[in-house]
Amino acid sequence: MKFKLNNGLEFPEIGFGTYKSETGAILKAIEAGYRYFDTASFYGTEKNIAEAIKLSGLKRENFFIASKLWKFDLGYEKTKTAFNKTLENLESDYVDVFMIHWPRPDIDNREDWREIDLETWKALEEFYEQKKIRALGLSNFLPYHAENIIKNSKVFPAVAQLEFHPGHTQTFALNYYREKKILLQAWSPIARGRVSNDELIIELAEKYHVTTAQICLRFCIEEGVMPLPKASSTERLKENLECLNFSLSPEDISRLENMPPSGWSGEHPDRIRIKI
Repeated sequence: MKFKLNNGLEFPEIGFGTYKSETGAILKAIEAGYRYFDTASFYGTEKNIAEAIKLSGLKRENFFIASKLWKFDLGYEKTKTAFNKTLENLESDYVDVFMIHWPRPDIDNREDWREIDLETWKALEEFYEQKKIRALGLSNFLPYHAENIIKNSKVFPAVAQLEFHPGHTQTFALNYYREKKILLQAWSPIARGRVSNDELIIELAEKYHVTTAQICLRFCIEEGVMPLPKASSTERLKENLECLNFSLSPEDISRLENMPPSGWSGEHPDRIRIKI
């Protein structure tokens, strides 16, 4: 099974998040079987992905690469410059997914962000039409942020990213993106281990004879959400992929959907980050 986008592209069920990942860790992920890699200019790992792909001996077209435009690069001209830098870093003439990383250039921007986002999207639409981007996306956009793009643009978003995991499912946003047929991807799908000690997660891990991380990742997939976990050890990389080998019962999915709030990172697109 694969995830199919609203523009016809098909993606693997699970990807690899590269925040703070060195070239060696990315190469291990390739060797373990990952073919979708999520990066961003802010991560500083675009060059690492390019290097790992070269070391793997596989062709660029065997991979899906997503990157994101940082908030300080929003705006028509800045977007063009930043996107071309991403292509240079990736040593590629195209990127599979390119997203706006955050909807506001800064938290204090209360009015102009809508216009700035539309200027940014216009530049991305041009790259999309030139086939330098295969799918456009939004990262950390809540429904009212996304509506600004959807109602005022030519090219419909195909992908969206939000923090998503048991205990933090952002149900309203999840249902919004489902209705719009926009693939939702989960950053921090394991909540960086913050929900691994939850009694329900532990119970289900024991019931299905899997790890707590695998429960979180499988929950994402059952919800139609593509998880983007990261790991550094070969063992953990392979374990995460094994979430594709089992299913959760409808009852257990419902229990996870209704977990008490847990594991939130403290990140919100309209607020200063809360240190948790």
